[in-house]
Amino acid sequence: MPAVSKQSKKKILTVGVDEAGRGALAGPVVAGACILPDLRSFPVMIGDSKQMSPTQREESYEWLIRNCVYGVGMVDAATIDRIGILASTEIAMQQAVKSISEQRSNLYLLIDGRDAFWFDWPHSSVIHGDGIEPCIGAASIIAKVTRDRWMMECSKHHAAYGFERHKGYGAPEHFKAIEAHGKCPVHRRTFLGEKR
Repeated sequence: MPAVSKQSKKKILTVGVDEAGRGALAGPVVAGACILPDLRSFPVMIGDSKQMSPTQREESYEWLIRNCVYGVGMVDAATIDRIGILASTEIAMQQAVKSISEQRSNLYLLIDGRDAFWFDWPHSSVIHGDGIEPCIGAASIIAKVTRDRWMMECSKHHAAYGFERHKGYGAPEHFKAIEAHGKCPVHRRTFLGEKR
């Protein structure tokens, strides 16, 4: 009988991976990766972060970072302008998963969306995964809250743009601020009509 390796006996750990800020006009794209604990139910809401209130997201985020293995990746606006949003999203996801791989092994990734990103680990893409797979929902919450907090901090240095309210997305208020004040260093110039 062939020997069974220790690696093959180890439990496969499912890692949810998602991003936040892909469509914003300013700020970074942020990826979250998360392994949920093996529970039948969770004491906080876990799902698509876009469908949650800020209070719900914050409450869930605090529980997740205390009770889960997680990682975060971030790629700034200048890099997004240089290499494009798709490549930047992949890099942020790679960073988030690498952080988890330094803590755990035998990983299987579930990636939100339909893009065929490259990873060193076995993986599947799940369309609307943040609403279907709890681990992807958890990753979306981690990514969203991390990015929102970053944008709120950024608003202290660029108060004219209202980043604390719209988080860099294309709200009418944001377009009016750009028209009045021009672009600031965290704006994605390629998203605002400039060529690479």
